[in-house]
Amino acid sequence: MTEVRVEAADFDVSVEIARLRAGDARVGAVVSFVGTVRDMNDGDNVAELELEHYPGMTERALHDIVEQARARWPLYGVLVIHRIGPMRPLDQIVLVACTSAHRGEAFAACEFIMDYLKTDAPFWKKEQTPNGARWVDARVTDDTARAKWASR
Repeated sequence: MTEVRVEAADFDVSVEIARLRAGDARVGAVVSFVGTVRDMNDGDNVAELELEHYPGMTERALHDIVEQARARWPLYGVLVIHRIGPMRPLDQIVLVACTSAHRGEAFAACEFIMDYLKTDAPFWKKEQTPNGARWVDARVTDDTARAKWASR
């Protein structure tokens, strides 16, 4: 099973993971990552984070990232949910969950998907700070995290 969703609505992690692994007795490992909105970035308080995307293009990019992970590791299920629109600190932004027979593959695939999502998915972030709105630039650390997969 592969499922990719880009939506404004929040998600329930336990419900989503239960659905991902439901009825699949082969699953020996479920690994998930949940990204949340922080209240501080680059030394400024953040009151709101707004994510924008290109409908259609974003979903295709996420599917491509998942297929790259599936080509590297024997996965049974992959779920990616990425929220868009305005969010406040503590809100969930993204869920990546992978199932496999063993934990090593599930951990690696989950990390790979997140590293590629941070650099290759067409999302744009705008923060509301006490100094006004600002677009969030890509981070060198995200590029470095992604680059490690080229040698693996």
